[in-house]
Amino acid sequence: MKKVLLLLLLLVVLLSVGIVANASAQELPYFFHVEKAVVHQYLNSDGTTSRDYTWVFNNQPLSHPIDFVDVGVGNNYVTNTITADVNGVPVSISGADYQGNGIGFAIVLGDQAIPAGSAGTVHVYIGEIGELYYPDKTDTTYISTGFIPTWFGKQYVTGTTDLTVTMHLPPGLQENEPRWYESPEGFPPEPVAEFDAEDRITYTWNNPAANASEKYYFGASVPGASIPEAVVIRPVTPSPSSSLKDNDTSGSGFVVMIFIAIIGGYFFITNKNGNGINDKRKLQYLSPRIAIEGHGIKRGLTAVEAAILLEQPLDKVLTMILFGVVKKNAAKVVSREPLVIESVDPLPEGLHEYEVDFLKAFGDSLSFTRQQSLQAMMVKLVNLVSEKMKGFSRNETVDFYTATIEKAWRQVEAADTPEVKSQKFDETLEWTMLDKDYDDRTRRVFRDPIYVPMWWGRFDPTYRPASSSKPTVGSAPFQASVQPVAASGGRTALPGADFAAQMVTGVQTFSQKVVGNVNTFTEKVTNSTNPMPKPVKSGKSSSSSRGGGGRSSGGGGGRSCACACACAGCACACAGGGR
Repeated sequence: MKKVLLLLLLLVVLLSVGIVANASAQELPYFFHVEKAVVHQYLNSDGTTSRDYTWVFNNQPLSHPIDFVDVGVGNNYVTNTITADVNGVPVSISGADYQGNGIGFAIVLGDQAIPAGSAGTVHVYIGEIGELYYPDKTDTTYISTGFIPTWFGKQYVTGTTDLTVTMHLPPGLQENEPRWYESPEGFPPEPVAEFDAEDRITYTWNNPAANASEKYYFGASVPGASIPEAVVIRPVTPSPSSSLKDNDTSGSGFVVMIFIAIIGGYFFITNKNGNGINDKRKLQYLSPRIAIEGHGIKRGLTAVEAAILLEQPLDKVLTMILFGVVKKNAAKVVSREPLVIESVDPLPEGLHEYEVDFLKAFGDSLSFTRQQSLQAMMVKLVNLVSEKMKGFSRNETVDFYTATIEKAWRQVEAADTPEVKSQKFDETLEWTMLDKDYDDRTRRVFRDPIYVPMWWGRFDPTYRPASSSKPTVGSAPFQASVQPVAASGGRTALPGADFAAQMVTGVQTFSQKVVGNVNTFTEKVTNSTNPMPKPVKSGKSSSSSRGGGGRSSGGGGGRSCACACACAGCACACAGGGR
């Protein structure tokens, strides 16, 4: 009997302990460390905004499992554009479970909840957020925007957070157009300005010791043309036309429709043409500083230096240098597959510094090291041209060398015999190559047989004169089959069309064998010779400015957000999460 009573007593104790433990578990507080937070804010050309969060949570021992993460948005958003995951596993979202004030939603972790003493990565992407653009109070031609990333209640957070916020500006902006607002306290004074994978300008702020419960504001202004006017929230003012009678509004409505159509067409054209602005920017390796107006023409530039002034593609410039060293008997092409250029020893006198550097670069058999050497050579050449242009008029000098190019072609075209035409083409080769229409013009001009230059064999290792017992055809990069033809005086002639095809193809494929992707090669040169200038810093207005009507929304743990936008007329998108 005593054993039965002891067993019953033990059972009662165990049940009691279980009930207390379960109750205690339900009452455990949320308490976690946000080790890292990465936020991306995308300002899209259609006037919408997208936002991407990644948090690395370290849930503390004896704390409530992280089963919900509240995400304050601060503005209207489209629910079906939201996706969320925990450690890469998709989870759902719920507006009903959101416990913050204002506009937001909760990430429902479900069976992916992060238990006490464990870590996990939570990611959410919000594809469409609206009402984020306001007139910039300091410049009527600009539109301002900004936001405060989600924060968490102080009672839930411990430790510091490595916080990175990147704002991706609308496509098509040039680097000197956007403006950033003063960095939040604890962040570097200036954001890092770069291009992202979509060639958008980005501003990035980082604070490795941020506080996940603090409200940090990030803002920027962009030209009005980059954002559709329809999404800009402007103060409502009475319209003079509102007093018109109903029967008088049809005409004004027609005018309004025409006006809207014109504006719509303008933005369509602007957006369409703007897509390639950043790509073009990367190819502008010559600093605009030399465009500061000087006086007179800078004469005496070589054809290669003139090519830099005219910002010709760098693969064409490299091909011009190759022709130059071959014509001067300083080097010869030993092999095309792989491309091997052998310089003579000693080098002849009178070579330009860039020609010597070019030959030194080809002394390295490693293609990667060779590319680096050629990039360094190009940087030095661009800086040399910039130095030579100091005090001279760029516009006048460009016109002068453009006329020189046309004069060179006229000399070739005016030649009345194949011999003279071949001679003139040889003498003016580098200048005619500078013509933007070089490919088509070469094919048009050379229809009759052409006498190959004396140096041709040093350029094409497969070439043999017609008198040779082994006549051969051109090989890569010259794809056309060319049969030499004996001519008077022991010289060799090639069919004009075939020779033209060889010249054009040689220029087009040289970059593939030497620099790979010419845009990537040029971009690296541009980063040194014409780097992206610092963004224009816009001052911070008084804290009483609330962004011209920007809204504030739910803060951490159900606490409201006092959203004091600290910029001149920017939108205030305040966001906070509670758990």
